[in-house]
Amino acid sequence: MGRGKVELKRIENSSSRQVTFSKRRTGLLKKAFELSILCDAEVALLIFSSTGKSYQFASHEMDRTIAKYRNEVGLPDTTNRGCRTMEFWRTEIHELKRSADDLEAQLRHLSGEDLSKLSMRELKQLERQLRTGIERVRSKKRRIISEHLNLLKRNQRALQEENNSLEKRVKLRELQDDDQNVSFLSFGGTSCS
Repeated sequence: MGRGKVELKRIENSSSRQVTFSKRRTGLLKKAFELSILCDAEVALLIFSSTGKSYQFASHEMDRTIAKYRNEVGLPDTTNRGCRTMEFWRTEIHELKRSADDLEAQLRHLSGEDLSKLSMRELKQLERQLRTGIERVRSKKRRIISEHLNLLKRNQRALQEENNSLEKRVKLRELQDDDQNVSFLSFGGTSCS
């Protein structure tokens, strides 16, 4: 009994897409290696991920194999720097657009939009991401509250110490005033003749 057919369409969930890419890339590279060994074939394989990272396999020198292919199919030589630069920028623009689309889709999903397109597995992944995000927010909130509470406690201690100092100064002043009044009364403050 064989595997069922897989519907070929772009995987919307970025983490699922990355896992699938990694597994299939490894399998493809393995098949290219096996083909080169078993059939003594000259094989060159280039893979660019959606993030722009490149992976390659070449049974012989990559540049030689590509030049041989270009010559075979009658394509112009792209060793011209201008052509390579133009191709690079076209690829770069394409990759950036795709990355922007992916990020916009993720943002819509995180805000609760376009969920009908997600599979149960992707919804569970999104739920885990949201829970992780909520926990980070709560942790940050607890840390800020704790820091604020510690600051308030320090301020309270400083104010209490200042209050205690002021109370001591007031009591000392009162004692000094009482002593002056007593001295004044005992040394001639009653002579009214």
